[in-house]
Amino acid sequence: MYLRKRGAFCTLFLLKIKEASLMTPIKTPFGGTLEFYPLPDTSGKGTVLICPGGGYSFLAEREGRPIADAFNQNGYSAAILNYCLDRDVHGTNPVKELAWAVRYLRTASEWNGLVHKLWVSGFSAGGHLAASLGTLWNEDSLFTEEEQALNKPDGLILGYPVISMGAYGHERSRKRLTGDAPELLALFSLEKRDLSQVPPVFLWNTLEDEKVPAMNSLLFAQKLTLDGASCEYHLFHKGRHGMSLATPEVTSEEENLHPDVHIAHWMELCLEWMQEI
Repeated sequence: MYLRKRGAFCTLFLLKIKEASLMTPIKTPFGGTLEFYPLPDTSGKGTVLICPGGGYSFLAEREGRPIADAFNQNGYSAAILNYCLDRDVHGTNPVKELAWAVRYLRTASEWNGLVHKLWVSGFSAGGHLAASLGTLWNEDSLFTEEEQALNKPDGLILGYPVISMGAYGHERSRKRLTGDAPELLALFSLEKRDLSQVPPVFLWNTLEDEKVPAMNSLLFAQKLTLDGASCEYHLFHKGRHGMSLATPEVTSEEENLHPDVHIAHWMELCLEWMQEI
């Protein structure tokens, strides 16, 4: 069972996994941490950088290490960004921290050869964070030209993401991220942004999601299509919020989350999509 991690994540740690090489510990300049799960040979597949969800209030373990393990098992190196959550209102700090992590993985000698492609994956609020970078990677008010040159992921993998700051949004995510400041609401209402420069997107959610309405993903997929961006979208007819891999490894009796062989197909579909991008 994977439980929630609550509170801020501002303590540095590094985990070593089977077949992974031990690397120098890294703490982000924003106070969060990176966990590293490199494979010795990714055969050109690349790396998936993972952002767990948690309403910008905590980080859900079920959306971190299990996801990294699944991508490892399919030949991808992985990293997990435990973005710092020590503020009442986070503002632009999370997206800047994620952009820093992307640039680090692309330039650090320790990660050399593991980022033939760099995918950013996120779930729930972590999906909003991943989608925010995919949307705002070239935003002049946030990043320098030098940073923009390295910010853009090669693809986005989004599971039941928060997208909207409006009527269909997730209240806790909205308040923790924006404090309802008008300029931040406008910045992070992703379904209203120009999405023409967003990298290819793999997107999935469930119609029964009781916390983040399916309209978040539907609106995002619609706007991606209208703006000419590449998107593969899967809407499963059943399933609660927070399904993660939907496998026995991420079962949570407390949250009434149980394996679902149909929803679990999302990973297989995603891997096929990644081979085509």
